[in-house]
Amino acid sequence: MFSYVARQAIYNVEKRVFAYELLFRDGDSNCFPDMSPDEATSSMIANSHLTVGIEDITFNKPAFINFHKDTLLYRFPSTLDPSSVVIEIVETVEVNDELVQACKHIRDLGYQLALDDYDFSPKWDAFLPFIDFIKVEVEEIEKQGAVAIAKIQTLNAQGIKTIAEKVETHEQFERFKAIGVKLFQGYFLARPEMIRHRDLNASLHSVTELVSLSNSPNFDAKEVVKVIEKDVGLAYKLMRFVNNPMINKRQKIESLQHAINYIGHVEIKKFIALLALANMRGEKPTELLIQSLVRARFCSLMSVELELPENPPTSFLLGLFSMIDALLDQPMEIVVEKLPIGQELRDALCKKNIDSTMGLQMRACFAFEEADWDQIDYIALQFELSSGRLYTLYYEAMHWAQNMNNTIS
Repeated sequence: MFSYVARQAIYNVEKRVFAYELLFRDGDSNCFPDMSPDEATSSMIANSHLTVGIEDITFNKPAFINFHKDTLLYRFPSTLDPSSVVIEIVETVEVNDELVQACKHIRDLGYQLALDDYDFSPKWDAFLPFIDFIKVEVEEIEKQGAVAIAKIQTLNAQGIKTIAEKVETHEQFERFKAIGVKLFQGYFLARPEMIRHRDLNASLHSVTELVSLSNSPNFDAKEVVKVIEKDVGLAYKLMRFVNNPMINKRQKIESLQHAINYIGHVEIKKFIALLALANMRGEKPTELLIQSLVRARFCSLMSVELELPENPPTSFLLGLFSMIDALLDQPMEIVVEKLPIGQELRDALCKKNIDSTMGLQMRACFAFEEADWDQIDYIALQFELSSGRLYTLYYEAMHWAQNMNNTIS
């Protein structure tokens, strides 16, 4: 069986990734036809069908995983490493003494537990002595008003952290943080919080010059060397990039010109784009950069699979710049006007012409991040690829992104 996996980040009050929620389903055929989807999913995990490894997917951060009644009663979570997972009790379980005792046993084994879609009902009180996290949708918090605020503060006093789900705006983030919410899940980090101008510092000046050179019709590697050799930081990053084992296994590099000649024009253009994104990140969470790298690599791999032109690596730039609006706190339509890129790439970044090849590549990125399995199947059909192949490419992109982030950090 092939395990289909997506992840959604959970952020702390500093907007840094605290953990990931992992979302699963079975493969092309359901091996647990007499079970609910939640039960089949949990059984699949417990029976070691997660082929890529939880730690690899979450970059060694905790993984929140949904478990249903039967998998809790049969202690299936005990097949997983308690240091790497949080057992998430779904809201559809029937609360009874047997289930409460099962959760107590799981907690005694060293696991952390979370309640999903908490609605402040007293029926959940029996679980609270064993619970570390409470997940509540922002709509529920707003509906409960003062009751919710008082309960969240009580939970904090008991050492139980509240996770606000479906946080869509910076205003919501700040408001719920003020009432004591400790963790957040939602897409607000991928949207501009406000429009402001970011001054260019000296390092970014050099990177901007490199971006201009890399997009010139007459790419000149010697001009690139001239820019890099004036900035020791850029030179150091280039040598680290070339020394990455994914790029260079044995070759000793003796000069900047040698480095650029060795990796070739396509890779040096990718390196420049990576630098540009890393410099623009500023105080934004590292997750934005990593997610951009995942998208860049995923789009690039899809373009290779579809036998699209790779020089210049337009698909790579598509994914890499797909979150540039959040990095610069400006609307995408304004940002793309400042970039020396073609119209097709501009349209894809602005979510226009979503059925074009680039539009579908962008939709594939969103589908994996949002666990939209039907959309993934649809895109695979449009590309005449199997869904399994797209999953394989996405996992490869995740590994590459973490490696590249370590390189340019």
